[in-house]
Amino acid sequence: MRNKLIVIGALVGILLLALLLSRSSADTIPYAVTGKTGEIEFRHYPELVLATVDTAEDDAGFSLLFAYISGSNKPREKIPMTAPVITSQKIPMTAPVVSDAGSMSFVLPAGTKREETPDPLDSRVRIVTIKERDIAVIRFSGYAPKEDVDAATSRLQDGLKNSGIYTTGQLFLMRYDSPWTPGFLRQNEVAIEIRH
Repeated sequence: MRNKLIVIGALVGILLLALLLSRSSADTIPYAVTGKTGEIEFRHYPELVLATVDTAEDDAGFSLLFAYISGSNKPREKIPMTAPVITSQKIPMTAPVVSDAGSMSFVLPAGTKREETPDPLDSRVRIVTIKERDIAVIRFSGYAPKEDVDAATSRLQDGLKNSGIYTTGQLFLMRYDSPWTPGFLRQNEVAIEIRH
């Protein structure tokens, strides 16, 4: 019995250490919460500068963007990683906006301006400025498989429609954690820009 308790204690210790080490050390982009209805949160984001890759493959997009912030840019400077990583969502054919292209974006550190952002060495990486905007989000945990993303997307679209809130642009997924963070600790959000 004593050996079982030692083994269980060691496993709990290892799990706690892994959990502490797996939490993202990346800064999160700032926003102001402006309201809430049910599980939908409304936020105001300042102007953001994104490094973006058009890709259908998350791994390929992540690799190109990680290379960019690791020094694959004109001055060969490292750029701090921020959270979330943003990926566009493919919109179903019944929606008003249809998109076949996927994209992945890293948000550059808060306060970054386009004119001070290093140009990428790889032409597949482009720098995009997003004007300040209001968005609606629904948060969920896990590894963000398609089924969970689709379920959160449906809840977001239905909740906004039922509240009479109009949207603009394309749905997107925001993932906040490193790839080695356990699923039950991961934070993800489905979001879309809203109009007033």
